[in-house]
Amino acid sequence: MALSSSHSFDVIVIGTGPGGEGAAMQAAKMGYSVATIEKQQLIGGNCTHKGTIPSKALRYAIFQTTSLLDGRFVDSETLASARSFANLRRSAGTVIDKQVKMRQSFYDRNEVYVYHGHAKLAGPNMVEVYDELGGKREVQAKSIIIATGSRPFRPTNIDFSHPFLHDSDTILDLKETPRSISIFGAGVVGCEYASMFKNLGVKVNLINTREQLLEFLDDEIIDALSYHLREKGVVIRHREAFERVETVSDGVVLHLVSGKQIKSDVLLWAAGRAGNSENLGLESVGITPNSRGQIDVDEHFRAAENIYAVGDVIGRPSLASAAYVQGRYAAQHMLKGECEQSLVEDIPTGIYTSPEISSLGKTERELTDLGVPYEVGQSIFKSLARAQITGQTVGMLKILFHRETLQLLGIHCFGANASEIIHIGQAIMSQPGEQNSLRYFVNSTFNYPTMAEAYRVAALNGLNRLF
Repeated sequence: MALSSSHSFDVIVIGTGPGGEGAAMQAAKMGYSVATIEKQQLIGGNCTHKGTIPSKALRYAIFQTTSLLDGRFVDSETLASARSFANLRRSAGTVIDKQVKMRQSFYDRNEVYVYHGHAKLAGPNMVEVYDELGGKREVQAKSIIIATGSRPFRPTNIDFSHPFLHDSDTILDLKETPRSISIFGAGVVGCEYASMFKNLGVKVNLINTREQLLEFLDDEIIDALSYHLREKGVVIRHREAFERVETVSDGVVLHLVSGKQIKSDVLLWAAGRAGNSENLGLESVGITPNSRGQIDVDEHFRAAENIYAVGDVIGRPSLASAAYVQGRYAAQHMLKGECEQSLVEDIPTGIYTSPEISSLGKTERELTDLGVPYEVGQSIFKSLARAQITGQTVGMLKILFHRETLQLLGIHCFGANASEIIHIGQAIMSQPGEQNSLRYFVNSTFNYPTMAEAYRVAALNGLNRLF
């Protein structure tokens, strides 16, 4: 789209990932003039090009090939070439292209001007844009939203230029499937890649710095994930600390503080992320990022007067879905002075391990600590007809509800399509007052056979515990 000759807008959004897109589209729909600044030549941010889309496309490609082999539709030799990492990774290219074209159309259709170049704040109402040839433009706006995302955190004592050493951005560029991999960091990224590589038949060492996997999840879900990873052959080591990495001719040796030495073909470093806040000129507006480059914001995502920040650059929950709604919220609050708080509350987690995990609301641990009288309703997937038909019988749906009012307090799902199933519960959990009730699932008719039926089974299971 042609650029405005005045270079002056109501809102400037820095970044075109989910947070930036949500902010830009919300402001444009409200009738304000909007400019977006994107450092890369294609819009979409790391979510589209390096993180969510390519990794989930890879995960699905692995699932398809594994299903063919498990179902004995083809033999292992025929499938060997298809299961090579490079071929599997190639399937993501088409998806990325479609995503870029679709998202570019959003900016065109809503008349959002897109500048390509590096953005640097020169004050609370001015942004300088430097293109790849060194040219500079000055763009003014009444308000600015920073949505620059994050990148994998890289310790200075690891040489990531070495072909055996990777982070979550570069691991996607592997030319061939390794025989073994060590993953340091057992957060969401580490657990997801542990599942993917194990499903490819790779020997996986998952090194966790904490007491257990994904401690923010419900304990029963954590136990289920740990069990199924170990059942597949993933070696999990808890409470470990990194000392150094040694590269040898045929792989990598990971040295841990405990004295352990773990050798593998490649190492994936998955211990944390850093906000993309360097060289943004934040000092000119009085903003100082923390040691991980993350920007502190208030409850309305305001970092300074007239300046907001959303998405991964502010830290947790570091979800594409959360970033998008944060962008929408920030734009509306910035321009109208208010926004519905529920927009950014109770955001479900979606973790694409095998099987998937998704959760919403409180865990049993949190409810116990708060002294809330709750009860549990469960549905085990292996008892559902739809799961038996598809053969995806691993998993469960767990509903936490108040013993007296039957109000939904938490929903936790482990199994195939968990990230889809969670939204049925989310719709009821978001209802006001008495409409948020376990009885909705008891009194509703679900298609049969479906995975959605798990809600009725879990609700009846929970009610049976009360009487």
